[in-house]
Amino acid sequence: MKLHLTNSEKKKKSKRMENERVSSISRHLTQANVGNRPWSRLGSKGPDDVVVVSALRTAIGKARRGVFKDTTPDILLQKVLKASVDRLGLDPKEIGDVTVGNVQMGGAYAGPARMAQLVAGFPETVPLYCVNRQCSSGLQAVANVAESIISGRIDAGIGCGVESMTNGGGVKDAGNNMPPMDLNSIVENKLARECLTPMGVTSENVASRYGITREMQDEMAVLSHNKSLRAQKEGLFRDEILPVTVEWEDPKTGDVKDIRVTKDDGPRLGTTKERLAKLRAVFKKDGTTTAGNSSQVSDGAAAVVLMRRSKANELGMPILASMRGFTVVGVKPDEMGIGPAVAIPAICEMTGIRVSDVDVFELNEAFASQAVYCVRKLNIPIEKVNPLGGAISLGHPLGCTGARCVATLIHQLRRAKKRLGVVTMCIGTGMGAAALFEAE
Repeated sequence: MKLHLTNSEKKKKSKRMENERVSSISRHLTQANVGNRPWSRLGSKGPDDVVVVSALRTAIGKARRGVFKDTTPDILLQKVLKASVDRLGLDPKEIGDVTVGNVQMGGAYAGPARMAQLVAGFPETVPLYCVNRQCSSGLQAVANVAESIISGRIDAGIGCGVESMTNGGGVKDAGNNMPPMDLNSIVENKLARECLTPMGVTSENVASRYGITREMQDEMAVLSHNKSLRAQKEGLFRDEILPVTVEWEDPKTGDVKDIRVTKDDGPRLGTTKERLAKLRAVFKKDGTTTAGNSSQVSDGAAAVVLMRRSKANELGMPILASMRGFTVVGVKPDEMGIGPAVAIPAICEMTGIRVSDVDVFELNEAFASQAVYCVRKLNIPIEKVNPLGGAISLGHPLGCTGARCVATLIHQLRRAKKRLGVVTMCIGTGMGAAALFEAE
C-alpha cells in the first residue's frame, strides 16, 4: 500500500481539485442563468446603446504621506464632477442621476457626496446615491448608471468612485474593523467565517493553493512599475488625469501650500526583482505576499459620464465607447482573489465573445498572487494586461478603482486603436466583477 504521493501525483491532484472548484462555480453560474443577455449587440450603434462620453480621474496619491494626504474625499469628488460637465460643455441638469462608489465610509458617505455634488454646481434637482461593493464599488456605480439608462429611468448619468484611505478610517484588513454582529451564527457557518479572512491571508491562500511563487509575484510587481513609469514618461495618462490644485502641509516644516497634482504618486523608479526579494512576507511566516507585490493604499477619485446614444447625439456629445455588459460572480471568501478568473469568462459568455477576443484587460492588481493566477488560468497574453501598469504601481483607492480602471481602459483602447476591453477585479468576501466596453 502506497502511503505517500509523488510530487507529480501531488501536482495532478492539486490541478484536479482546482478544476473541480472552478467547474463547480461555472455550473452555478449556468444554473443561475448568469449573463445570457447582452445589453446591446457588439458593433451596433442603436439609439438605446449605453455610451461613455467622458471618463476622468484625479491622479492617485499615496495614503497618509502622498499628495492628497490633507485633502478630504469630498474635495476630490467635487473636482471630478465639475470637470466632467465643464469639459463637455454639458448643463448638469441633463444628468438624471449620480452614483458614487465608496467603501470605507459606505452608506455614511451619501451626505458628503451629495454636498460635493452641489458644490460642483449641480442643481438640487439632480439626485445622488452611494454604493458599496467593496473593491468593485466604482465599477458598480458605473454599471448602476448604465442599467438605469437601459431601464428607461434616465437618459444620462454619472458613475463615480472616490476614496481617501488617509481620511476614511479603517485602513485595515477585513475582519479587523467589523460592526457588531451575531458571532454564534458566523462560528457555525464555514463560509461566513471565511469572510473574516484578512485580505493578505486570502492572497497567501491563492499562492499556496495554485502554485503561484514569490518569483512570479515579484515579476508581476516589477512589470507593473515599469509599465506605469513608461506611461508617465510618454504622457499616456494625459487624457484621463484631471490636474487638480489642493492644499498640502509639508511634514518637515509644517508650512501649508497649494500644490498642483498632475501625476500618480505610486510608480517607483528602480523597482527590481532583487530589491523586492529583500522584502519580508507580511501576512504569513515564510509566505510570499509582501508590501512590494501588493496594491498600495491610496487616495483618489474618478467619474464616468454615460448616456443613451440618442441623447448623446442630441446633445452633440463625443462618444468614446459603448458599455456592452457587466456581471458579478461569487467565489470562496478565503480565496477571493480568483474572482476575475470566473468573472471574465462570465462576461464573455454574456456578450458572445471569447476571452481571446478581448484586446485590453484592466485587471485590478489587488495582490500579485491573484493577478498572476487569473492571467495564467485564462491564458491571457501579459501584453494585453494593464498596459499602463496596475494597482501595485498606481495604487488602489478602494471605491475609486473601478471607475479609474474604466477611464484608463477607454482612453487606452482609443489610443492604441483597439476595439474590446474588459475591466475586472476581485472583491473582498469572495466575488469577482467584470464589464465589457467597445471603443467607437
